[in-house]
Amino acid sequence: MQFIKNFFNYVKSYSKYVDFLILIAYVALSLIGLVMVYSASMVPAQMNEGNSEHYYIRHLMFIILGFGLVFFMTYFMSGNFFKMKGVQLLMLGAIIILLLVTMFFGTEVNGQRNWIRVGGFGLQSSEFFKVVAILYLAYIYSRREKRIDNDELTSIIPLVFILVVSGMVMINDFGTWMVIAAIILSMFLYIRIPLKVIGWTAALGTVTLGVIAGVLYLVNGSVLSNYQMHRIETFFHPFNDPMGTGYQLTNSLIAISHGGLFGTGIGNGIIKLGYLPEPHTDFIMAVIAEELGLIGVLFIVLLYLVIILKALSYAHRSTDTFYRIICIGVAMYITMQVFINVGGISKIIPLTGVPLPLLSYGGSSFLSVSIAIGLLIIAAKHVKQKEIELKK
Repeated sequence: MQFIKNFFNYVKSYSKYVDFLILIAYVALSLIGLVMVYSASMVPAQMNEGNSEHYYIRHLMFIILGFGLVFFMTYFMSGNFFKMKGVQLLMLGAIIILLLVTMFFGTEVNGQRNWIRVGGFGLQSSEFFKVVAILYLAYIYSRREKRIDNDELTSIIPLVFILVVSGMVMINDFGTWMVIAAIILSMFLYIRIPLKVIGWTAALGTVTLGVIAGVLYLVNGSVLSNYQMHRIETFFHPFNDPMGTGYQLTNSLIAISHGGLFGTGIGNGIIKLGYLPEPHTDFIMAVIAEELGLIGVLFIVLLYLVIILKALSYAHRSTDTFYRIICIGVAMYITMQVFINVGGISKIIPLTGVPLPLLSYGGSSFLSVSIAIGLLIIAAKHVKQKEIELKK
């Protein structure tokens, strides 16, 4: 009993450093996602697995695990853990091995080889690479901050290294690579590296992309796969083949228009009843738009904005470069992933198969975003602690 009492006293005393608005937005998005995954997946789950609650139960398991991770990171971890060289090397080594295994032995899903099957579950290593990239660049450039202007070569090497590693993602999952590239670019610009270094990095990046494109052309006879070409063609002419390559996008647009202002109500959507393949994954926002309407969509966007604006606020308030870079990385992670997903299902940009953070079904995506939220809360704790110390 004394242990439990001490535990709750510790949590209570430490809570003054925790930004609960971030936690509330995170939990709200997760629970909305759980409800909508259940609504969207009942028919596919019954048809594919013989149990209408199959995807709901699996997603609930990942939400519980994600909540546990965020709670642990909130109350029992500090940024100093991720500043340890051994931890950084372990993370880099593990993610590179996972990406290599995925590239050569991964399972192909919807035209993309980006999954590793572990038992009855799938692991998408590229999702976790986003978090590793944020932590690695924050670690490297916070240590080299004072030498960036005078040591241009060593300023380029970490960025080129992470870009080359991300090339393994680009080969099989261009949509996820776009998110990773945006995270890296935003952090790179925020660090304010000299223009000369940016020029050299851009040149090296262009050469790297050219080499990858050349290898793909020699191996496949084309830089883009047939699957990617079909998606680009569908973007420009979705209604030319509404029962073929344009099937997903046209039905997504129909679902969005059907929802109107207030939606049809949770569970009353039509488009998920066999008209939209896998509506609980990348197209969850189409189901939300139909069942919750524009009001529901705007509420969800508001919750995302809370997290993004909080991250930008703490980046501005922090005096520690490590935490500032983490905040910028997390803000761009959420921003780009939401934009690419919503833009794809609403025909603003071509479809890329990127999940909607915390809402789409998928353990790898949910856990990756949960870890990113945990990092943001750790950064916020550090900022609040420093501000309280300065007031004393």
